[in-house]
Amino acid sequence: MSKVHFVGGEKGGVGKSVVARLLCQYCIDKKLPFAAIDADGSHGTLSRHYAGYTRAADLAQFESADQILSLAGEADQRVIVDLPAQSQRPLFAWMAATGAVALAAENGVRTVFWHVIDDGKDSLTTLDRLFAQLDRTVQYCIVKNGGRGGKDFSLFEGSETRARARELGATVLEIPELHAAAMQKIDRLDASFWAAISNHEYGADTFTRMDRQRINVWMAACYAQLDAPDLL
Repeated sequence: MSKVHFVGGEKGGVGKSVVARLLCQYCIDKKLPFAAIDADGSHGTLSRHYAGYTRAADLAQFESADQILSLAGEADQRVIVDLPAQSQRPLFAWMAATGAVALAAENGVRTVFWHVIDDGKDSLTTLDRLFAQLDRTVQYCIVKNGGRGGKDFSLFEGSETRARARELGATVLEIPELHAAAMQKIDRLDASFWAAISNHEYGADTFTRMDRQRINVWMAACYAQLDAPDLL
C-alpha cells in the first residue's frame, strides 16, 4: 500500500526539512521504495540533499501538486513531501479542489501528516488547525524536534492539543539533537546523511572520525523512533 507523507508544521526553523531528509535516508537504508517531492521552492533543501530521488512541486499550481497523488498511484511506494512554512492554505485549497484524501483512500493510498513542533504555543495553534481541518481522515505523526525545536515540551504534553492527538491516535516521536557542528557541515555541503558517514570523498578535514560517529549514533536513535509499527 502506498502512503503519502506530508512533512510540515507551518512554522519556519523547526526542522521540517531535517525530518523529511531523515525519512528519505531511512527509506534508502531500509530498502523501502519511495519518491520525494520538494514543495519548498524558497529553500529547495530536499532537492539539494537528495537530488536523485526528488522532484519539485508548486502547491499553488494544482497541476504541479497533482504529481503527489500520481506518484502514489504509479507504484506501491512512499511519497515524502517536504512542505514549506505557511503551506496549509495552498495545500488545503488543492486538497479541497481535488478531493485528495478521499481520492487517495479510494485508490488504497494512505495519507500521513507529520507535524514538526517546537516548544512554543504557536506550534499547538497550528496543530489544532490541522486537526480541525482533517479530523480523522488522515494519520498523524507529531515530531518533537529536540535539535531545532527546543528542549522543554511540557507545554505540549500538558495541553488539550496533546489530549486531542491521543483521541486521533497520533504517533508522537522525539528526534534528538545532532551535534551542531556536524549538522552545519552536512548543511554546508548539501550532503545526504549517508554521505556524511560513508562517503570518503569527504576527507577527515571535512568530517572527522568523531563527526561520523556522532552522526551514526544520532541516526540510530532517530531510526529507533521511526521503527514504530505501521508508521512508514
